[in-house]
Amino acid sequence: MDFKKYQHIERFGTTDVEGIEFGECYVFPKIDGTNASVWINDDGEFCAGSRSRELSLDADNAGFLAWALENTKLFQYLLANPTHRLYGEWLVPHSLKTYRGDAWRDFYVFDVCEDLPEDKIPHESADAVRYIPYKEYSVELEKYGINYIPPLKIVKNGSYEAFVKVMESNNYLVEDGKGKGEGVVIKRYDFLNKYGRNTFAKIITSEFKEKHHKEMGAPEMEGKKMIEADIVDEYVTKAFVDKEFAKIEAVSGFSSKQIPQLLGVVYHELVSEESWNFVKKYKYPTINFKTLQHFTISKVKSLKPELF
Repeated sequence: MDFKKYQHIERFGTTDVEGIEFGECYVFPKIDGTNASVWINDDGEFCAGSRSRELSLDADNAGFLAWALENTKLFQYLLANPTHRLYGEWLVPHSLKTYRGDAWRDFYVFDVCEDLPEDKIPHESADAVRYIPYKEYSVELEKYGINYIPPLKIVKNGSYEAFVKVMESNNYLVEDGKGKGEGVVIKRYDFLNKYGRNTFAKIITSEFKEKHHKEMGAPEMEGKKMIEADIVDEYVTKAFVDKEFAKIEAVSGFSSKQIPQLLGVVYHELVSEESWNFVKKYKYPTINFKTLQHFTISKVKSLKPELF
């Protein structure tokens, strides 16, 4: 295993994370230190990195490698999990200076990744790593006494306003009375963007402006039950998806090139064949068809995981 740069976190609302909010999102505090990582190489040696390079004692990053070499807990965890990388924040003074005195010069894990063998990478633009869900990695890190950043809240089918509300309550590691943290990071572990990558989103406190309310649409209650989700749960069944899959397969066989066609056909059939049924059942609801499409795509992916 060699050095691997951590993914770029996209601003919420950009096309790279479009639809990330439609599902179970973990909202984490974003802390303002310096990006760091640790792993074991193919020779069994303990390694550490900054955001952009592997570290050495002669070219360290704010003393992180020197500190990490003394932290036997990290090495013990990696020996037991040699395919894992720990990504986190090495908390040294950066832009935000309001953290508690006892919080500095410590490593806070925010992601655990597992390298994938080549035959497990679904396509060229996909990630070569798997982001292990929080519920899995937190249990393992706890066993070794390794610091990790806990989520502020888990939000299902959220909105920009819901995430901002969580951000405004973020005082993780901040001294009492010294304001808010840097922002929040939104992670949905089953989300793949249009490029097939498991990308995360962020909202930065200092960049939050009132104009975003207009750009992102009307406020919704956090964790609001969405009519579009109910419709998809009821009507996009395995039999429904398998029927459309079989039609495509019968014409020309099925390969990864037909995946967009399948997604489009299932959505088209849902709208054209079932609209009158769900309009009657839900008593003429207001439906956001873009949201309905997002939930449809997610449901197809969950019903046919072997295709994705």
